[in-house]
Amino acid sequence: MAPSSATIVTVVGDGCDAVLRELAELPNVHTDHLAGPPLAVTPYVVRDADPLEHVASAWVEFFDDRASLGTLELEVETALGALASGDAVMPDYYLVLSPEQLEGTWVHWWMGVLAQAAPTRVLPASPERGQVRRMLRRLPTGRPWPDPERWLPGLPFVVPDRVGLGGRG
Repeated sequence: MAPSSATIVTVVGDGCDAVLRELAELPNVHTDHLAGPPLAVTPYVVRDADPLEHVASAWVEFFDDRASLGTLELEVETALGALASGDAVMPDYYLVLSPEQLEGTWVHWWMGVLAQAAPTRVLPASPERGQVRRMLRRLPTGRPWPDPERWLPGLPFVVPDRVGLGGRG
């Protein structure tokens, strides 16, 4: 399958369903719940499926001392395989709904780990009606995501309270 020219946006956080329903009304937006390549030809594909969902959970559990040994590494390996095979695709942007309401280590994942990997690709958003619609019109440009092979394997060394403070984590 040829790469999509659509801008892929993953919306995460409380209120995703309402945001997707609102955006589905727009003619230039296709909404879905898939993590793979877009199946529609539109300028925007907005979804709530995150190709790094299991990696994120494993990272949070790793640093919250709730994970079994090796779980994070296994989830990273699985995600890299899915990304390499095309079964999953990294979105161009993550819109994190109400990041100020994220609990504990989760805020460090979304606004730390991911934002450090590609600062202009992870954006805080309001779930209020019309806010994400307006954001789609003004998504910032910037460097694309670095190759996941370069940064995902190092996640066990990216400490939540230190991420973004310089150095590796």
